[in-house]
Amino acid sequence: MRRAAHQVLDVPSVFHDSLALRILGLSAGDVQPDEGEGARVNRLRRAFIAARSRYAEDELARLVASGVDQYVVLGAGLDTFAYRNPHPHLRVFEVDHPATQAWKRERLAASVIAVPDSLAFVPIDFEHESLDALSRAGLNRGRPALFGWLGVVAYLELPAVIDTLRFVASGAPGTTIVFDYAVPPDRLTPPQRARFDAVAGRVAAVGEPWRTFFEPAELETTLRRIGFGDMEDVDADALNSRYFASRTDGLCIEGIGRLARIARAVV
Repeated sequence: MRRAAHQVLDVPSVFHDSLALRILGLSAGDVQPDEGEGARVNRLRRAFIAARSRYAEDELARLVASGVDQYVVLGAGLDTFAYRNPHPHLRVFEVDHPATQAWKRERLAASVIAVPDSLAFVPIDFEHESLDALSRAGLNRGRPALFGWLGVVAYLELPAVIDTLRFVASGAPGTTIVFDYAVPPDRLTPPQRARFDAVAGRVAAVGEPWRTFFEPAELETTLRRIGFGDMEDVDADALNSRYFASRTDGLCIEGIGRLARIARAVV
């Protein structure tokens, strides 16, 4: 919903997704402007979601230009990249919980969005199943791949996060992962912490509590111990400078959104 709203409410868009509205069965006229008490939170969450998607697809384009031809979308949700893929030789693997993936396939059919031959669906429960199913689906572990893992880490228990990172780190040299994560909320001001607790309470109430947080230095140590080498950690200031500078609408990552960061790690 926020990716779709970004296409309508934020001009120019930071991240262009031509299918975000369509997969939801919406038109631009269905998107309501930001109003009321939640307007600020809606804008900052939309800004971060747009920035993380842009970062991942920019990294993908860079790697494809260097010869990478495999892209794994972990926790794909309603991500639409595979259906607007501009790279003719890129194979895409969408990994998600079986129930979520079945729902997405229903949305694709209802929206008349064709499933390309370059896409493989891989149903996996991160908490209980191995990513070895990717090899059975056709992922070549002897060649580098990009793993995009957006909007997932905070919702998993730490052991599942570490197991996934270990799997990626066991790939061929050049294999890369891009993921977002959150730092602990204890660095927020009291008003920001109150807003954070309110949002955390809402996601917990629908059965998806935030479970895992990382301090950046702790995460870097963990990634190096697992087997990653080159890495980048991108905070709100860097994302604002890269994607939101010179805007006239004030869209940027602020407030509790500053807890969210993007990490890129390379085997």
